[in-house]
Amino acid sequence: MFAITGITGKVGGTLARALLAAGQPVRAVLRDPRKGEDWAAQGCEIAIADMEDAAALTAAFAGAAAAFILPPPVFDPEPGYPEARAVIESVAEALRAAAPARILCLSTIGADAEHDNLLSQRTMMEAALHDLALPLTMLRPAWFADNAAWDVAPVRETGLMQSFLVPTDKPIPMVAAADVGIEAARLIQEEWQGTRVVELEGPRRVAPDDIAAAFARVLGRPVRAVAVPRKRWEALFREQGMRHPLARMRMLDGFNEGWIAFRDGGRHAVKGRTGIDSVVETLVAAPRQAG
Repeated sequence: MFAITGITGKVGGTLARALLAAGQPVRAVLRDPRKGEDWAAQGCEIAIADMEDAAALTAAFAGAAAAFILPPPVFDPEPGYPEARAVIESVAEALRAAAPARILCLSTIGADAEHDNLLSQRTMMEAALHDLALPLTMLRPAWFADNAAWDVAPVRETGLMQSFLVPTDKPIPMVAAADVGIEAARLIQEEWQGTRVVELEGPRRVAPDDIAAAFARVLGRPVRAVAVPRKRWEALFREQGMRHPLARMRMLDGFNEGWIAFRDGGRHAVKGRTGIDSVVETLVAAPRQAG
């Protein structure tokens, strides 16, 4: 039995469907029982648990051959990351009690960065799971190419794509969420001992200019990436509703300055198959959100 958290998202959903297609038993771990109906219809066992409810998580992980841990994202955390700490404490307690045979955690590029930033929440999770002394794989994907979903509406309206990644011609590791789910499905079915780190990126590095070019090809109109000066970041993020933008700003600094990166320049990173054109095509074809 494979216990899968985050199953309603792109990565967890892709992982679960791949396991089901391979004939593997899947236990969907969800907070909302209503969202479990579709997964039950696909053949999943359903476990209802909040990521801060250690007792419910213990029951959800009990008897599992492997547990997939996908911590809920917190994009505007309080200083010191109390939201992440609460989840980490609960998840670690549950895994310690349930003792699944293996653990696969979705971490991130930059989990080993020396400077504090938004991704440090995953650094904390990795450390807590490592202390459990259970077979552990930490899957560290690159920047999600699917983040370009935020650019679809403004690109349609103006032909301009604001970029906090600078310069806009600098390629960085990116990966499609679907490829992360596929790789997770491969890894979780393996057997291993100890702790291993698997880095994952797409078939080639991607610059903001490449994303703009992909939008141009898909939409059939000119699209240009425009760098947002760093001095404008804080005010802009606060206008968007953030209360604590520094962690996000430091994460962007890490990519721009090069201290958020894969080991050995990514020479040992697994390469996904989905290119940026395919990602953008899917995002543009998605139903438009009302608002």
